[in-house]
Amino acid sequence: MLLARTDDNRRRKDFPTPSFMRSSNFTQQAKVNSTMSHKTVMENDIVSFFGGGDDDSNSSCSDSDEVYSGGSSASSSSSGSPPCTPPSSGHHGRHHLAGIKNRMSQMQEMADQNHKQKLLRQHQHMIVDATTNSKERYLIPEPSDGNVEYKLKLVEPSESRFEHLVTQMKWRLREGQGEAIYEIGVEDGGLVVGLSPTELQASLSTLYRMAAKLNAAVSIADERVIMGERKSVEVRIRKVPENQRTIELRVAVLGHVHAGKSTLLGVLTQGELDSGRGLARLNLFRHLHEIQTGHTSSISREILGFDSGGKPLTYGQYRTAEEICDNSSKVITFIDLAGHQKFLKTTLFGLTGHSPHYALLVVSAVCGLIGTAQDHLLLLMALKVPILVVINKVDAVSTDTLLNTLAQVEEMLHKCGKQPIEILEEDDILPAVQQLGSDRVCPLFMVSCVNGTRLNLLYAFLNVLPARYTVEEREDLMQLSTFFQIDETFDVPDVGLVAAGLLTKGLIRESDVLLAGPDHTGEFQRVRVASLHWNRVACSVVRAGESATLALDVERPQAIRKGTVLCAPSAKPVAGRLFQAHVQVLSCDGDEPIRVGFHATVQVGNVQQSAVVAGSVEGRTEMRQNDTGHIWFRFVKQPECISPGTRLVFHRNGTRGIGVLEKMFPLTPMETEVDLDSEE
Repeated sequence: MLLARTDDNRRRKDFPTPSFMRSSNFTQQAKVNSTMSHKTVMENDIVSFFGGGDDDSNSSCSDSDEVYSGGSSASSSSSGSPPCTPPSSGHHGRHHLAGIKNRMSQMQEMADQNHKQKLLRQHQHMIVDATTNSKERYLIPEPSDGNVEYKLKLVEPSESRFEHLVTQMKWRLREGQGEAIYEIGVEDGGLVVGLSPTELQASLSTLYRMAAKLNAAVSIADERVIMGERKSVEVRIRKVPENQRTIELRVAVLGHVHAGKSTLLGVLTQGELDSGRGLARLNLFRHLHEIQTGHTSSISREILGFDSGGKPLTYGQYRTAEEICDNSSKVITFIDLAGHQKFLKTTLFGLTGHSPHYALLVVSAVCGLIGTAQDHLLLLMALKVPILVVINKVDAVSTDTLLNTLAQVEEMLHKCGKQPIEILEEDDILPAVQQLGSDRVCPLFMVSCVNGTRLNLLYAFLNVLPARYTVEEREDLMQLSTFFQIDETFDVPDVGLVAAGLLTKGLIRESDVLLAGPDHTGEFQRVRVASLHWNRVACSVVRAGESATLALDVERPQAIRKGTVLCAPSAKPVAGRLFQAHVQVLSCDGDEPIRVGFHATVQVGNVQQSAVVAGSVEGRTEMRQNDTGHIWFRFVKQPECISPGTRLVFHRNGTRGIGVLEKMFPLTPMETEVDLDSEE
């Protein structure tokens, strides 16, 4: 139950500077592997707040990152932008959860039990055993991927062989998300031969040494007597502790242009506080003009790891992403998006193409919820992405200004149907995490990147942030035909074409042959997957829901671009210009309705292209704000291949809407001829 708080002293007290950021000894929090499903419903009144978006030139916050010094008040911008007026105070309520301490042990027990059940489901290899009178026993042949490894014996391997075995165990552990199963005394084909007591003891000794190299735990799960003294054993390898497994979550980071998004990510991923002048953000910028202006204009990605004890693993401790991933039981991939209005298309593509599990909305304590921050909040609500709000730069304002900003943010969240839960101490984390499956709550943090205020709470919350899919749901997706959305392509010397994107369905393995396209005529070409990388770490298989980069062997690399897909040949992909969507109009530019011939930019999945309204399924002549219906769009430039059920956003000036793609119509011969003529 949510209880209203009237303790203003807790709100008004000064924010102390913790010492956790001075070294790598960050404060650790309790871990709960919650897998609550997320079912959100967009409030009908959200459209009344969705306007054409503020022009950043008229609503600039003078607290630019270039002059942000972390003092008690904001400085004036050297660029001469108008001063930022702190938000006015308004009605606000304090909500918090009570009565949770006596339930924490029960929740931990439930989480441990759920984890054990998941591990049992992962152990899917079958033993095909004959009767006890049979002279031979068999397992199914050793799978080429997965977390099961057969070894006949491991008796006194050479040093080079031992290192190879350690690398192999490391790969099996990664395949099993922290768990591997070794069958000792079994040939690769599955024949259970068994070992003598001396051979078995020597093999187990080698296995224990291999696991010790990787800081993993070893337990004998089963022992079989084959004949006489000959035995085979099943050994389970787990990274310590045994109740953790690697989880990957994608978190989009949005907010106004001067909110300090990139600085916050720089501090979180580097593990070092900011200088007050944006030093922490430099590692995230990809272009020279971003460094010069301090404004993000492209999509960048950085990772933050957590080990099995909940300790943040950053680039301040490890040099490479591979080292972070190898030592993490959980990996958060941050997607840093642009805050300026002129880069709205890039931001929308980050939301639709990268499919984040959560969004971190960063608000400046100095400026409040202004400019594009309001648009971003409402877009996230419309796209049904769970939201975490971070009020940044709390060290740069007075207590009264901070309270005014807090009241403004909470008032906006209430209007959007969200109940803010302020994370002010460790006891606030667990209840907020438990309620993330509800569409009614929004965790709210107040932090400083300069003195480290409450960054330990943000770290702790990210550590227990639950996955938005269950093991069963992910397994169902992996059973479907492969569908990989290409978000970006690179030409790498000595490698060739590399495609980066998101695997929404199926599996991709090394050497798989897939169809890539469509090209401008709607055709697909065969490609071979030469190698795979997950979070910059080489791997042999990518599963549904994971982002990856693929090196491709392809005859016409110029035909593969952002917006194309990779799919299984058996899927028989459909490419077309015309598609049907169920849409809701959020806002209209002035009195201009949506009619046949209306042009807009459509963002759907990894596709971003101009489209024209071709008609209405219901035969309507126009659509206005708040209207919903089924309409036909036609892409203007080239055909696309999009999976039905994909969410879309369309916009032009002040007109914006959302929807779901229902059907793609194949290209007609006439459309193909038009494409060929335009290409010539």
